[in-house]
Amino acid sequence: MVSSYVWAMPTVELHTDVALGVAIPARNARGRLARLGTVVDQVLASHRYPPVIENLLAEALVLTALLGSLLKEPEGQITLQAQTEAGIIDLLVCDYLGGELRGYIRHDPQRLAEAGPNPSLFSLFGKGYLAITFDLPQSKERYQGIVPLEGESLGHAAQSFFAQSEQIPSIVRLAALKRGDHWFAGGLLFQHLPEGEEGRERLHTRLDHPDWPHVAILAGSVKAEELTDPELALDDLVWRLFHEEAEVRTLPAVPLKRGCRCDPQYVRSVIARFPEEERAEMVGEDGMIRVDCEFCSSSFAIAPADVA
Repeated sequence: MVSSYVWAMPTVELHTDVALGVAIPARNARGRLARLGTVVDQVLASHRYPPVIENLLAEALVLTALLGSLLKEPEGQITLQAQTEAGIIDLLVCDYLGGELRGYIRHDPQRLAEAGPNPSLFSLFGKGYLAITFDLPQSKERYQGIVPLEGESLGHAAQSFFAQSEQIPSIVRLAALKRGDHWFAGGLLFQHLPEGEEGRERLHTRLDHPDWPHVAILAGSVKAEELTDPELALDDLVWRLFHEEAEVRTLPAVPLKRGCRCDPQYVRSVIARFPEEERAEMVGEDGMIRVDCEFCSSSFAIAPADVA
């Protein structure tokens, strides 16, 4: 059988800071591949995390990119949160909006140092939960799925999210690697959707569908070094994984960048929404309202008169 590949005309570079959609019609499967480079460096530059935390945030950012690139609404937003009970990490937050990514992690440095160089997911999060929130302003929908943070990695926890919360057979692979002074993170997400992608049709998916194990084996064969290799274009990686399939389609790529919505004008607009009495309580001894952004470690001093 001769393989038939239908490639979307590339409008963006397919090596780093991009997500690429893939469809395998005969197998009733769709997927996304994403790789980050500069985006991770820019996010991490705002913090001074130890290597273990940098690696985890890099993987969380690429997972958020995979999820965000699935959105059909341009104004749609996805927020990924991992909260814990008695874990080394107190809170992990990443979000995606219009191709822009941001994220941060709060953790206990002393306990992390005591855990050694390669702590397990349970050591980092303890009894934790992964929450993924979808905000779709155009359709005025907002929904959230929450699952326990279980498994050996963040990718395994994401698979549990789709299996338990979304009822969609899925495979997720994440990897992050620092090459010299620069981080690269890559990820793959494939799902089985035999009855289509819209609305309630996904409830008809079958966990035992014969096509799904085949796709899962091929997608799961991807190597960490392939996901993080900035020299390997994502469409070439698709070819490596699925070149024996009768038909594979790539969808328009989504360029990704680091973005934070904490500019002074936006901060003033948020403060202005509070009642005057509450704004008065925000004023510090220096007569200014100070707002800190944990995403980019910026601090803003806002004059009360500017938001009156």
